[in-house]
Amino acid sequence: MGMIKEFKEFAVKGNVVDMAVGIIIGASFGKIVNSLVTDVLMPPLGMILGGVDFSALKIAMHSPLKPDAAAVEIKYGIFINTMVDFIIVAIAVFLLVKGINALRRKQESAPVAPPAPSNEEKLLGEIRDLLKK
Repeated sequence: MGMIKEFKEFAVKGNVVDMAVGIIIGASFGKIVNSLVTDVLMPPLGMILGGVDFSALKIAMHSPLKPDAAAVEIKYGIFINTMVDFIIVAIAVFLLVKGINALRRKQESAPVAPPAPSNEEKLLGEIRDLLKK
């Protein structure tokens, strides 16, 4: 029974929930970046490079021992698309972390107001002022 209670406490903690939300958003962000690269960036880049369709770039290797066997394909064009995906995600994560770190530094460098004096300190101050008079 204690293990179930401990698991509930762990699962309901803010960090676990935040992590789950981050993973879900990250997966959706990955799909968006994949579409951006595959459908928006690579076609014009392929056109600039002479009408190259990166998703179709591959090297077909035929077996000299079995000429009737299907060719093995090395699909390096898809690998190029994936590398561009990774670079875009890495830049986005870098910018996000950089922004968060800037906010943290700004928060840390902000002057902290001194704590309000306690009732004893106020009373002692009043006594001091009365004695000065």
